[in-house]
Amino acid sequence: MSKAGMQQHARPEPETSRVSAVDALVEQIRVMMNSEGLTVGDSLPSERELSARFNAGRNTIREAIRMLKAYGVVDVRPKVGAVIIDRRMDAVVDVFAFNFDMTEEVFRDIQTFRRMIEIGAVEPLFARAVEADIRGLRAINEMMRSAEGPEERASRDYDFHLRLLSIAGNRTLVHVYKILKPQIAQLMTTGKNVREGIDGAFDEHAAVIDALEQRNVFGFQYHMSRHLEAGLSFI
Repeated sequence: MSKAGMQQHARPEPETSRVSAVDALVEQIRVMMNSEGLTVGDSLPSERELSARFNAGRNTIREAIRMLKAYGVVDVRPKVGAVIIDRRMDAVVDVFAFNFDMTEEVFRDIQTFRRMIEIGAVEPLFARAVEADIRGLRAINEMMRSAEGPEERASRDYDFHLRLLSIAGNRTLVHVYKILKPQIAQLMTTGKNVREGIDGAFDEHAAVIDALEQRNVFGFQYHMSRHLEAGLSFI
């Protein structure tokens, strides 16, 4: 076959093959980071070194680095190269915060989810809570009541509920709660621009704290459920 015929029948590398090569390289870099104990602040090898080490083309290397950057694992800095960071949670939060509208349906969905994890965490919460935790929750509640503006009050409200989950000691629940912060904070803002909403949230928090301090499971579940449902009147 002539050279021209060979060129005519030559096929470009399928896009799926290139993507698979990038995915494979991302995994190889992840394994390298773990095996060599690389951590936040450390630099990855240069593109030339990665290319030689993993027998990968320069374009594949750059695409893998771009993917790691999108994941929030590395940051590419001038004259330094790819530096390991950890903003994976921020990257997820950015996705969840995009184009979000508060409707009654969304409100109920989020509150149902919160009820499942905040009331569901009652057993470890009661087992781990100490007097310092009770004082901390009361302090956050006071800060919410005295905060200026609905956004600041909502932020303190969020801190209160995040502190409860933190006391329970389940890091996965805490991470999920942080992912949903934009939605939860917007939801909490709805009633914080009127006195009724501020006082209502403060009193409901206080009842939740009292039940926690007294190790009253049914009281905790009742007041938390009532609190999570109360905001619907402001939607």
